[in-house]
Amino acid sequence: MIPAYERDPYATALETRVLRTGEEEGRPFAILEDSLLYPEGGGQPADRGSLGGIPVLDVQKRAGEIRHYLAAPAVEGAVSVALDWPRRFDHMQQHTGQHLLTAVAQDRFGWGTTAFHLGPSVCDIELDAASIAPADLERLEEAVAAEIRAAREITARRVSPEEYEREAVRSRGLPEGHTGDIRLVGIAGLDLNTCGGTHLRHTGEIEALKLLGTEPIRGGTRLFYVAGGRVRRRLGVHEARNAALRTLLGAPDDGLGAALQGKLDQLLAAERQGRKLEEELAGFQAADLVSRPEAMVEAHFAGRDMAFLQKLARQVLAADPAKAVFLTAETGGAAIFLLSAGEAAPLDVPAAGKAAAAILGAKGGGSGKSFQGKAPGLAGREEALAALRKVGQSGSWS
Repeated sequence: MIPAYERDPYATALETRVLRTGEEEGRPFAILEDSLLYPEGGGQPADRGSLGGIPVLDVQKRAGEIRHYLAAPAVEGAVSVALDWPRRFDHMQQHTGQHLLTAVAQDRFGWGTTAFHLGPSVCDIELDAASIAPADLERLEEAVAAEIRAAREITARRVSPEEYEREAVRSRGLPEGHTGDIRLVGIAGLDLNTCGGTHLRHTGEIEALKLLGTEPIRGGTRLFYVAGGRVRRRLGVHEARNAALRTLLGAPDDGLGAALQGKLDQLLAAERQGRKLEEELAGFQAADLVSRPEAMVEAHFAGRDMAFLQKLARQVLAADPAKAVFLTAETGGAAIFLLSAGEAAPLDVPAAGKAAAAILGAKGGGSGKSFQGKAPGLAGREEALAALRKVGQSGSWS
């Protein structure tokens, strides 16, 4: 029996029967007498809907039967099936758009389609063209638009293998192991293709098709597009984004790029100035720490990162290799610390660093003359510093 989704792809409800139920890898499924929901195949995703009020999560062909995977187990007997129509119609627009795009690309430009993917937001076809110039993409899009306006009738029929051999069919080949009748989908005066998917009544229902760009793949070209309602939704998102950018940048649509570039230039200049000021700050801080008489010197900074602490430690220890430094900072909600010692300082930095990390509840590591870590907070900073200074005062530093 030809399933309901093929007999009438516009039907949204069906009364049928659950013939059998089962479970596959923990997922309950049901086998129906007739199926309204399209099972995944041919590049088209599976339909969604409900079976007796139970959500249908997936539909797949398994061993010659159509399994409806459910959110909860069903029972055998009479059942009402409902289709998620917006999802189905979107898939019909995208899939029919692919047939039209494939036909025009082949007939007008000689680019054959080798693959098709219907994604949740963007679709693509793969063409046997090494590259496609922007001008040719514009010509292709205009040619497709003309065929949409022509509202060419779309029909589906089944033929025997013998009849199939006599038809001028555009096809990438039948599925491996296929037997029996072959389903053909035609666009009047333009295309005849093998396909088991769901399609519109005429090309006018595609509404619009927009090419989005290309990328090279396997010696060919992947061409991205959206069709139908996706074009309108995508345009709505772009308009909302542009409205927000107009407000933020104080520029009209055609000036957004220049305005954004100006802001980026200002940001880069500010970053360069910030790095210069940070270098100067590190120099002043290093001079202050070097001038202190303690063997173990310390400092805390707000809003500084580990790179700044490391830079400061290097300057201090280059000026006085006999010192050790304990530096902490809080930035972006994180607390960090650095313990470093000069070449002339006898402090066992890895051991002392582990002790400080234990007090701070921090994770960290190091070797030689440097140990750094990240802590949940610096509540134990004074205790850690006192422990480090006690090591120094003992005269052992190890």
